[in-house]
Amino acid sequence: MEFGSPQFWVASFEIIVINILLSGDNAVVIALACRNLPAQQKWWGIFWGVIGAVVLRIVLTFFAVQLLALPYLQIVGALLLLWIGIKLIAEDEGGDEHEVAASDRLFSAVKTVILADLVMSIDNVIGVAGAAKGSLLLLVFGLVVSIPLVVLGAQVIMKLVEKMPWLVIAGGGLLGYIAGEIAIEDVTVKPWVAANAPWLHYGAPIAGVIIVVAAGLWLTRRQKRAVAP
Repeated sequence: MEFGSPQFWVASFEIIVINILLSGDNAVVIALACRNLPAQQKWWGIFWGVIGAVVLRIVLTFFAVQLLALPYLQIVGALLLLWIGIKLIAEDEGGDEHEVAASDRLFSAVKTVILADLVMSIDNVIGVAGAAKGSLLLLVFGLVVSIPLVVLGAQVIMKLVEKMPWLVIAGGGLLGYIAGEIAIEDVTVKPWVAANAPWLHYGAPIAGVIIVVAAGLWLTRRQKRAVAP
């Protein structure tokens, strides 16, 4: 597929649309992970988080089908996503941890973004790879064009979080929901779920929300009691 051909632009548009539709949860993670950074570092946290996530998606695209066939991978990923959701809700906004150097906090935020995107992107990249029709140039082009859209989305969500802190809980709950969806799609349990417990398609995501929100709020109260005089 030649650069600039009608087929190239049609496929590019498909990839951009796919990335917009699939990047809403990534924008939430980026916003939550970077919300406590110093003002001058928030933009860099968003920028490097998005760049890292895009590079990761390009790499994952070449291995997506093989990765999905690995047993227990999605279950492990779901557990990791639950942990990230709980961590984002329970993140203390005060205390000794903020005596750490700002560069350490920036690295931690970017690491959280990339780690969450690693888990959430395994399924998503299959759609992007299909639209790219085997063209690396097309894949990279579509992802690069989508970068400013994800950055803008993260900045908008971060502004909303500052005005409505309860959105942090909602964002963590979203990660729990995605974790539930990922867990039951693992190759080791998917056939059993389809044959014996189809209700888990609804129950597992809801359970993920409950686990993340309940554990996150419990840890938040525990931290507040620990620092109370």
